[in-house]
Amino acid sequence: RPQEYIQLPSIVLMLRFFTRSVLSLIVASASTCPARSSSASRPAFIAAFAQSPPSAPSTSCQATMTASVAAESTDLPRWDLSRFGFSSPFSDEIDLHLEETAKLAEAFKAKYEGKLGELSLLSAIQDYEEISKRKTLVSSYLHLSYDVSLDDDTLKKRKGALSQRQSEIYGDNLEWFSLDVAELDDAILASQYENDPSLTKFKSFIDELRRQKPHNLSKDVERALTVRSPYVGNRPLVSFFDKELSLMRFKLDEDGKEVNMEVLLSRMQSSNDAAFRAKCLQVLNDGLAGSVSRTAALSLSSVAGGWLIENKERKYINLRSRRNLDNNCPDEVVDSLLVGVRSAGIPLCKRFYTLKKGILQKTQGLDKFRWSDRNAPIDIGGVSNEKISWEAAVAMVKKGYNQFSPKMSEMFVSMVEEKRIDVPAANGKKGGAYCAGVIPGVGPFQLLNFDGTKQDVATLAHESGHGVHDILAYEQGYLQYHPPLTLAETASIFGEMIVFRDLLAQSSSKEEELTLLMSKIDDVVNSVVRQCSFDRFEELVHTAREKGELSADELDEYWMSALREYYGKEGDAGGDSPFDTYENTSHLWSYVPHFHHVPFYVYSYAFADLVVGTLYNNFLTNKEGFEGRLLALLSAGGTKDFANALGPFGLDPTSSTFWTEALTAHLGELVNEAEKIAKELGYVE
Repeated sequence: RPQEYIQLPSIVLMLRFFTRSVLSLIVASASTCPARSSSASRPAFIAAFAQSPPSAPSTSCQATMTASVAAESTDLPRWDLSRFGFSSPFSDEIDLHLEETAKLAEAFKAKYEGKLGELSLLSAIQDYEEISKRKTLVSSYLHLSYDVSLDDDTLKKRKGALSQRQSEIYGDNLEWFSLDVAELDDAILASQYENDPSLTKFKSFIDELRRQKPHNLSKDVERALTVRSPYVGNRPLVSFFDKELSLMRFKLDEDGKEVNMEVLLSRMQSSNDAAFRAKCLQVLNDGLAGSVSRTAALSLSSVAGGWLIENKERKYINLRSRRNLDNNCPDEVVDSLLVGVRSAGIPLCKRFYTLKKGILQKTQGLDKFRWSDRNAPIDIGGVSNEKISWEAAVAMVKKGYNQFSPKMSEMFVSMVEEKRIDVPAANGKKGGAYCAGVIPGVGPFQLLNFDGTKQDVATLAHESGHGVHDILAYEQGYLQYHPPLTLAETASIFGEMIVFRDLLAQSSSKEEELTLLMSKIDDVVNSVVRQCSFDRFEELVHTAREKGELSADELDEYWMSALREYYGKEGDAGGDSPFDTYENTSHLWSYVPHFHHVPFYVYSYAFADLVVGTLYNNFLTNKEGFEGRLLALLSAGGTKDFANALGPFGLDPTSSTFWTEALTAHLGELVNEAEKIAKELGYVE
């Protein structure tokens, strides 16, 4: 996930404060946001079994494209996948494992289908969990193996064939289970709880299945959708689009040397030269035009069409209801978030970019404030641009975690020492970064594209937060360790806030303090306002899809419309935006993978950033016992919804005023601080 695309709020990285926003992208996550098959209305753990997750992540992914071909020559650590128990992706062990899984699934169906009211529901769920773990072990192994070998077509074919076989196993022998649990009579379920109190361990799993009841289709239809999904529908298109994006190369220098998208984005966002940044953006936008944007349009149009049809067939109320139900988050809360960002977030966003524009005019001689300057570094001192070694990065993240939680710091070190992180940037490797939770006892694993930048350190800290979250939540078991998207970013963002404020307090000068503040605000704006502008783009696209297939030109128009809604009409056209021009931005929608893998996922980043910002303020006023409460929240995994999880902290995101108050207290205070220091230093009036 390219840096420019979505800014993960998801994400916010724990050390992101080191530089401007690394997050202009997003990522998906196998454990928190797996892509859905045609039966996408079902919970994440079911979708994960029904199909192999997209090459999007597994625990929340950031999208920080800082890959560099130069890193290939270094001796950076690669992950060790031997914990999966397979010698290679082509090993017969995998086929034998899968056939044994098929036999277990057949026996499971024969034993329990139509008899859940008579037999032990607890035993049925335990058996289902074990079979699901076996499937995920294979699919995760194949995905992790392929994500570092995207140029291996033989491996791609192997992965696809196994995915097809697993879809058959699920459709033929397991599809029925979630539907039958959802249909259980309330009295029968109550009797099961009474007869075996241990069943309450799986109450969250059962409740999630039963929430889906109004949206389930017949068994025959659900089976057909699952079995057909590897061959038809969105998946082949999205997979092709992913591959095409990974193969893109750009000529940036006069010597004609080509760079991949990760390197291009990294160079643009780290440069102090406005003209060079503008050139990078032009090269990127021009490169995305033509066949790439047409391919992206075909894929996105297909995804939006499938979403439209299933929403109607499954009787969801609005475009986001399906995703909201997966997140166990009421439509009203999400609507309130989006309204709050429009009313309070957009004005703060414009204030911030007006401030940044003034500083860049003074320090870099900016003539026009362009979109390529959005994440430009503020070079007024305090932050070095020297490359950071992997060892130094590990030490920095270890120290950052330790300041808040020695337990989390120990878990981070264990991930490094156990070779759970694939570190170097390399051609043929998936761009961006993610953390895959896999299954308890085997995961987590992180994929990075480390090139020694400060953003890369931030990415390491962020993805490690997801890894820690997974490890803590594994006690809930495979079916319940995945946290809802609304809570999935808690560990990463909170850790970042702790370290950011600590560094800010240690600043040796006002210049350094302002540099850190501006970088932090970059991240928050990208996590909150930018993500919600992405959501608006999706809303426009999905609404228009009802009238027919969408062309790349139409998608360009919707992208620019959403851009202007959230950032204002460009100054050169007489508008109120701090940006003088939006030149070379029209095709940037075409490299945001979340639009294809997980529709209407992006608002969760804004949700998470604002919740954690409020959580941090709560920490400042009530530190006693706070770490324990936070670790308890993380350990709960998917067993608590966001309201119950945040209750012990005295927070109520269901309040109609929560989001505007959170924006004012979090983003508003950061902007106030930065404006005050900038005036003291004479950068603005």
